[in-house]
Amino acid sequence: MVLHRSLSKETSVHSLDDFSGLWISLVTPFADGAVDHPALARLVQRLRGTGIAGFVACGSTGEAASLDEAEQQAVLDTVLVAAQGLPVVMGLSGYHLPKMLAAVKATSAQPVAGLLVTAPCYIRPSQSGLLRWFTDLADASQVPLIIYDIPYRTGATLDLATLLQLARHPRIRAIKDCGGDAAKTAALVASGALQVLTGEDAQFFSTLAQGGAGAISASAHGHTQRFVKVMQAIAEGDLPQARTLWQPLLPWIAGQFAEPNPGPIKGWLAHYGLMQAELRAPMTVASQALVDRLVTLDQNLPPV
Repeated sequence: MVLHRSLSKETSVHSLDDFSGLWISLVTPFADGAVDHPALARLVQRLRGTGIAGFVACGSTGEAASLDEAEQQAVLDTVLVAAQGLPVVMGLSGYHLPKMLAAVKATSAQPVAGLLVTAPCYIRPSQSGLLRWFTDLADASQVPLIIYDIPYRTGATLDLATLLQLARHPRIRAIKDCGGDAAKTAALVASGALQVLTGEDAQFFSTLAQGGAGAISASAHGHTQRFVKVMQAIAEGDLPQARTLWQPLLPWIAGQFAEPNPGPIKGWLAHYGLMQAELRAPMTVASQALVDRLVTLDQNLPPV
């Protein structure tokens, strides 16, 4: 597993050929209804030196659906500056193909490593329709695409055969796997056609142990270096050490998704003074009982 990589020689932007490693799916801090850019910059700076591969801006954890286009661009600008050269992937989603094509063209012209793109929500197209959707977007992009397979949000299920066909496209390199199908995950990893990045944090260990490339994680905002060390131990073939590091993380991960994401991680970050716990409606803040539980788990985690 490669945890560090060089920039592509073919482009002046930070386009990657390799998306392996741990990527943080960033929250978007708010203060009094507006994006809190100083808090976002501090968060990126805090995480930058932990051994992660890079950042994902404006994913589902970033509440991108509640941000307008100008706010999404401003978030990306802040993350790019604060990341200081560490790769940044930008999330894009929608169901209007011409608008998505325009967004892909505009965003991929910026210094991003890649684009994280979902199937169109609500429409539920056929497999041939999904094939056209991702192919058209990849054709329009200057940087690689990471397919975000998350049917419980989009309503669209990508079949294994469709994913393998999409993998033939030179700019479709990886998948954020939230498909909920263990057999499909195993087959994708075994095929080597796409770099498989788990998006289900509870599947972090199992995906990596099967040979997956990494993760795009929300819960790794906290105890980041432990996640990185789990990944490194698996890459080195030291499964006993990886298990020792991994098993104490399971209650932490469960707590992060005990209430709708990103409420718990924002509540936890707010407890330590890193941002406000604010979310945009209809999302609601995490309960104080859950935040207290997460803080208690911090105290019980053994050092790495």
